[in-house]
Amino acid sequence: MTEVTQASVTQATPGPRFIGSEIYRHSSYGAWHPLRVPRVSTVMDLARALGWLSADQFITSPKAKPTALTGYHTPGYLAALQAAEAAQAVTDDVRQKHGLGTPSNPVFREMYRRPATSAGASLLAGELLKRGGVIYSPAGGTHHGMPDRANGFCYLNDPVLAIQSLRRNGAQRIAYVDIDAHHPDGVEHAFANDPETLQISVHEENRWPRTGKLTDVGSGQVYNLPVPAGLNDTEMALIRDVLILPLVADFRPDAIVLQCGADAVTEDPQSRLTLSNNAHWAIVAALMPLAPRYLVLGGGGYNPWSVGRLWTGVWATLNGYDIPDVLPPAAQGVLGALTWDGPLRRHHPDPHWIATLRDVPRNGPIRDEVRARTQRLAARRAVWR
Repeated sequence: MTEVTQASVTQATPGPRFIGSEIYRHSSYGAWHPLRVPRVSTVMDLARALGWLSADQFITSPKAKPTALTGYHTPGYLAALQAAEAAQAVTDDVRQKHGLGTPSNPVFREMYRRPATSAGASLLAGELLKRGGVIYSPAGGTHHGMPDRANGFCYLNDPVLAIQSLRRNGAQRIAYVDIDAHHPDGVEHAFANDPETLQISVHEENRWPRTGKLTDVGSGQVYNLPVPAGLNDTEMALIRDVLILPLVADFRPDAIVLQCGADAVTEDPQSRLTLSNNAHWAIVAALMPLAPRYLVLGGGGYNPWSVGRLWTGVWATLNGYDIPDVLPPAAQGVLGALTWDGPLRRHHPDPHWIATLRDVPRNGPIRDEVRARTQRLAARRAVWR
């Protein structure tokens, strides 16, 4: 490769970029909702306090216009979502048809603008990755949204929109990896029969939405691994090395989209998995060299300290930053200022949630059922290679 070519490649693929917005700082689904907690704003503040997020790396997310969302969502649903935000109310017919105004997907002040901003980030990411690179959008990962209805805290499905955008911008073969505690039913709905989209999901069995069984394969490249409660770091390392990495490497994708939901860690109230944040960071790092385009999204995560720490560590991993054993005062100040008020009680942080980013590893034995299910899916891989 000549020096000129090398310079061109370097210019075409800048360092990792972070897409965020201030809309998440004061936006909430409501005082009773699991998404009442700050998440993206914590990551932005914590990364800046650590000196990890420069102005030239940060991109303010655009808000997607309705016409940009019709690649997956119906015009009727988008109109209903906008109307609900404007009126701050829905009719019974809209609630029944579109899933708006429910306990999971309530009416709130930014109920169109907020998801349209995270969707705008995913659409923009596909364009920015046209020539390769790494983009992080922790506000993304709303993987339950359906074409004509809100579903599971997700009004729009930005991972689907990201995959579509990547494809419009030159990435034909796309690997979608999802390590959220919940199965990505909306993404599977979109691409279950698409042989050019590899889908791998590791999720807790018998957890809402109770889809993604081991035998659910579609006619494309769908690999669902439901795992039992108590999944530990050692078991996730087995899944990573035996299943996820070989599948992605064999697929030879033009782009990887990783949904890095933070609800699979021990401290999260919405699952019974027991991972440390080290397990997520190891997968983030291991996937990075396997495709020229890499988009990392957020997802679930309902403990403000654990999700903020995990997602900030994702950004450190993407940039190759060393994570300090003890956070400096400015970073501890960000975490120390968080509150987690619920309808019945106020949650108090453990000391290490304030002082550190990295959890103590949560290793353990590899259970027979985890090994057997992983090997069963790996055997499927051997068939199509």
